[in-house]
Amino acid sequence: MILYIAEKPSLGRAIADVLPKPHKKGDGHIMAANGDCVSWCIGHLLEQAEPDHYDPLFKSWKFEHLPIIPQQWKMKPKPKTRSQLTVLRGLVKKASQLVNAGDPDREGQLLVDEVIAHLGVKGEKLNNTQRLLISDLNPQAVKRALGQMRSNREFIPLSTSALARSRADWLYGMNMTRAYTLQGRKVGYQGVLSVGRVQTPLLGLVVRRDEEIANFVSKPFFEVLANLTTDNKEAFKAKWQPSEACQPYMDEEGRVLAKGLAQNVVGRITNKPAEVTQVLAKDKKQNAPLPYSLSSLQIDAAKRFGMSAKEVLDTCQTLYERHKLITYPRSDSRYLPVEQFQQAPQVVSAITAGAAELVKGMTAPDIKIKSKAWNDKKVDAHHAIIPTEKTANLSQLGAREKQIYLQVARQYLAQFYPPYLYSETEVRVLIEGGNFKTKAKQERSLGWKQLFGRNSDKQKSSGHSSEGDDEDSSQVLPPLVKGQQLHSGMGELVEKHTQAPKHFTDATLLGAMTGINRYVTDPEIRKILKDTDGLGTEATRAGIIELLFKRSFLSRQGKSILSTPVGQGLINSLPMSATTPDMTALWESNLDAICRKEAKYLSFMSPLIASLSELIIQAGSQLPSALQGVKAPANSFRKKRYSKSTSNNRKKSTAASRTTATKKRTSTKAKA
Repeated sequence: MILYIAEKPSLGRAIADVLPKPHKKGDGHIMAANGDCVSWCIGHLLEQAEPDHYDPLFKSWKFEHLPIIPQQWKMKPKPKTRSQLTVLRGLVKKASQLVNAGDPDREGQLLVDEVIAHLGVKGEKLNNTQRLLISDLNPQAVKRALGQMRSNREFIPLSTSALARSRADWLYGMNMTRAYTLQGRKVGYQGVLSVGRVQTPLLGLVVRRDEEIANFVSKPFFEVLANLTTDNKEAFKAKWQPSEACQPYMDEEGRVLAKGLAQNVVGRITNKPAEVTQVLAKDKKQNAPLPYSLSSLQIDAAKRFGMSAKEVLDTCQTLYERHKLITYPRSDSRYLPVEQFQQAPQVVSAITAGAAELVKGMTAPDIKIKSKAWNDKKVDAHHAIIPTEKTANLSQLGAREKQIYLQVARQYLAQFYPPYLYSETEVRVLIEGGNFKTKAKQERSLGWKQLFGRNSDKQKSSGHSSEGDDEDSSQVLPPLVKGQQLHSGMGELVEKHTQAPKHFTDATLLGAMTGINRYVTDPEIRKILKDTDGLGTEATRAGIIELLFKRSFLSRQGKSILSTPVGQGLINSLPMSATTPDMTALWESNLDAICRKEAKYLSFMSPLIASLSELIIQAGSQLPSALQGVKAPANSFRKKRYSKSTSNNRKKSTAASRTTATKKRTSTKAKA
C-alpha cells in the first residue's frame, strides 16, 4: 500500500480525487480502489515540548534557570490533533511505501518529516520515501505532479533548515521573553514582554522610524532652474548642478543649504547666453516584471487596495484551496520551471476567457514569447504564484478574491508581451561657467505596460518605474545638438524643505522585511547578505506583523503603522543587538544556506546558542528602565500565555485548523 501523507485535508482530497475509484472514506483517510491510501496532517501534529518537560523546575519562571537549552530535543503530540496522529500511526505500519505530500516549502517538508520520524520509520521504508510536490490543486496538475515524484532524501536540507528555524525560535523567544518579563517586574511592568528572533528586530525598525520622525527638524534647501529658449523660441528648463566648490554649502545628499549662493547663481544666469555641451540620447527597454512571490503580491496589494499582509495571504489561500484558481501561494520564488511553459497556452486561454477585461482593447498576448521568468536554476520546491488552467467565474468571487486573482493574472500575462521601449535624452547646458542638466523620455512602444495603464495607479503600485525617471523627465525637449546656442531667461529660485521619513505602512514594512540588508548597520554583515535576504519567510511575515498588533506593540493610524508606548519601552530596554536586524538577517541567510547544502545545522545553532547566553547575562545586568511607569495593555498575556514559534503557527489555513488555533495552549514560547 502506498500511503500519501498530505499537509492538510484539502490537499489530501485533491490527491485522492485522481486515484482509482471507487473510494472508501475512513476516519482521517481515504482508501482508493487500488489499495493505496491518502491521509493527512492538520497543520503541525507535533510541537516543541515545553521547558517543564525537560525539568519540572522550569515550570516556575526564575532567572537563574536561564538560558534553558535542551540537550536532547523533545516533540509532543498536540492535544487537539492527537487522534489524527493515531490514525497515521496505524496507516504507516501497514504501508509499504510512504509519500511526503507536504506543501512545497521548507515548513511543509518538515511538517510531514517530523511525523514520519516521530512514528519511528527507519531503514528501507524511510530511504524509499518519495516526495510529492503539488502547487496546483486542479486534477490535471495533481496528475502531472504524481508523475514527477522525487526521493524525499533530496529534501533533507530543506527539512533541516526548517528544523533549525523552529528550534532557534523556541530557544531565543522562550529564554529572552522569560528574562525580560522577570526584569520588567522589577521596575513595575506587570505584563509579559514577548521577545522574538524576528518580531523584535521588526518592532525595532518601526520604533526607530517613529523616533526619527518625532525628532526630525525640517531644513530649507535651494535649487536653481534655468529657463532656456532656442532661436525658434522653443522653451525648456534645466536644473543647476553645483560644482565641487559649492560643497561647503551643501548637505551630505548634495542639496544646497545656502540661499545666498543659490540667489547669486540666479542673478548670474539671468538674460545670459547658454551653450549645449552634451546631448546623450539612448534607446532603452524594460522587460516585463516577474510573476509574483507572496511578499511582492502583498506589497502591491497593500499599495493598490489597502490590504494587510494577512488579508492577502488569507485571500490567496482561499483562491488556492477553495476556488483552485491560483497555484500554491506561500512562495518566495518569482520564477517558473521551464517545463511549466508547456501549460502556458492553457493558462493564458483560461485567463482571457474568465477575465477578458484584462486584455480588452489591447494586443493579444503572444504565447511564443518566453520571458526570463522561466528559469529552472531559480526554482526548487516551489515556483511563482500564477493562475491555474481553470477558467475563473469572477461573479462567484468576493471583492478581495477578484482583486487578487486579477492582479496575479495580469502579472502572468505580462510575460507574453514584448518589452516596454522608450528613448531617454540627457542634455547638459553651460551658462556663465555653471552646469545645468535636464532629461526627457519619449515612449516608443508600450509593450507589456499596456496591461497596467499609462500613468495609472496600477502601473505605479506594481513598481514599474522606468530607469532614468526623474522629476524633469516628463517635459518635451526641442531638437538640440552639441554646440547649439541658447538664451537663458529669468533664473528661477526654488525653495524646498527636507522632509521627515514616512511612517511605515503594510507595504513598506513588508518591503523592509524582504530587503532587510538596507537596514543592517554592520557593514561586514551587509556584505554577506544578498538583496533578497529578509526577515522571516513568505509564510510567516504576515503573522509576525499581526502578532505585533495583537500584543499591542504596534497600532494603526490610517495606513500608517506606529509603535505604542509599550513597544517603544521594550525596544529601548533591550540591547541594540536584539533590536536591530543585523544578526537575525545573518541567521536567515545561514538558514537559506542550509537549504542550498552550503551550511550545516551546527554551524547555525552553535553561534546562536553562544550569543543567546551572552544576551541573558546582559539582561540580568541591567533593569529595563524605559518600561518604568508604562502600563501593560489590557490584553497583555498572563504568565506562560504567549505564542509559539512562527514556524509552528503558519499552517492554519483551513476552517478546522483555524478553530484549533484559537483554542490552543501556547504556554512558554515566544513567536519569532
